[in-house]
Amino acid sequence: MLKQQLLQKGQHKLSPQQIRLMKLVQLSTLDFEQRVQQELEENPALEEENCSDFEEYSEILEEENKIDITDDQNQSLDNIIDEYFSDDEIEDFQINNQKNYSMKKHIPIISGISFQEYLKNQLHTFRLNETDLLIADFILGNIDDDGYIRRKITSITDDIFLILGKSVSTEKVEKLLVNYIQKLDPIGVGSRNLQECLLIQLEKKKMNQEIILSKKIIRDHFQFFIKKHYQKLQKKLGITKKSLRKILDQIRKLNPKPGKIYSDNTKNLNHIIPDFNISVSDEKLELTLNQRNIPELKISSLYLDMLKSYQSEKNIKENEGTIVFLKKKINSAKWFVDAIKQRQNTLMLTMHAIMDYQKKYFLTGDPVKIKPMILKNISQKIGVGISTVSRVANSKYVNTPYGTFLIKSFFSEKMMNQEGKEISSIEIKKLLKESIDKENKKKPLTDEKLSKILRKKGYLVARRTIAKYRDQMHLPVARMRKDL
Repeated sequence: MLKQQLLQKGQHKLSPQQIRLMKLVQLSTLDFEQRVQQELEENPALEEENCSDFEEYSEILEEENKIDITDDQNQSLDNIIDEYFSDDEIEDFQINNQKNYSMKKHIPIISGISFQEYLKNQLHTFRLNETDLLIADFILGNIDDDGYIRRKITSITDDIFLILGKSVSTEKVEKLLVNYIQKLDPIGVGSRNLQECLLIQLEKKKMNQEIILSKKIIRDHFQFFIKKHYQKLQKKLGITKKSLRKILDQIRKLNPKPGKIYSDNTKNLNHIIPDFNISVSDEKLELTLNQRNIPELKISSLYLDMLKSYQSEKNIKENEGTIVFLKKKINSAKWFVDAIKQRQNTLMLTMHAIMDYQKKYFLTGDPVKIKPMILKNISQKIGVGISTVSRVANSKYVNTPYGTFLIKSFFSEKMMNQEGKEISSIEIKKLLKESIDKENKKKPLTDEKLSKILRKKGYLVARRTIAKYRDQMHLPVARMRKDL
């Protein structure tokens, strides 16, 4: 039976300023620098200064527009932040992939020209008429960072007609692709799949019996090759295992991603700017926040004087529009100054908790010393919401004496060994990687055998868990790790 009833309900709501504050917390150092510069350009009431002294003007500002979020308010606000941010923004920190596990330090390489420019410079050395060169340039734009064209020729011809206004046949595009673009350096660029890429590179090799058989394997028995069905390949080609091994060695020398070496050099994605720096001094950890290129801000004294002057005049109504504008800009500037301080406090509070939790690792640099840690551990320790910890860990990097790492790489799930001691999944992955590295590649270890090896070492890990960790580290199954 349907009926109506009145219900009174209390509910927290985040103000637009509070939502903006959470957005600031999520920004990386580089993005935050850009955000500060944007605010300086858009708000004339905001200025750069070593200090911000505007207490004498505080009575001018409207109290209801001020943001003053205390620690107590933080705790209540964090509980409702998820209403405004989707769950998929919070990544699963329970499990780490191989990239996080290996904790390799990336060193950026700077190149003078981009990969596309490098290809275009070569293309323009061919004697092509104006129309063909225009179409060829368009085809080049479809090459990805690996050096492949992964789109259908028909789709490219449709785009040429829509964008360039030129009707061209698929045969014409195919001809330009094969006769010109696939002749560019690096060899294999412009391929539409791995099979074509390897064949193009083999065509450039000096012909001998091994190269001829290599081409036959890639052209006619490609599926057997990628699935490592070596016995079937021997049978199809009528060769010995020794001969097949020499042929496969030739194929392994080819480059499956010809554009990678060039495109990686021009990417700035690996140019990591750490948000925090941890150093070790006299067996003590020191944490600092990267304030690179972020100036000290203050409210413009000129705008404050203007507001005070307009409000002291007798005909306030005549200047009402100007006063409202000045108040709006000044309030916005004060909010931004306060928000920067709040952001710094939140970042330092969260990172201090993570550093203290993983103190043994940061003192020694040994990944085995990393304790099991989830978002909730840090959240409870500092009294903020899980979403706040997530935003700090998800987008921030920390520079340590052992390398620069994404903060979320220190989060891992908890497991128990035979002694009942808590261990991190990172330790399990380390041992798993070591076992796979030491295995006989002619008879690689299955997940079941890997599970038994870890059990002998005192780690109770099921076969399905081994498979899960192996997938996270992007390690193939035993059959795909097999060498002839």
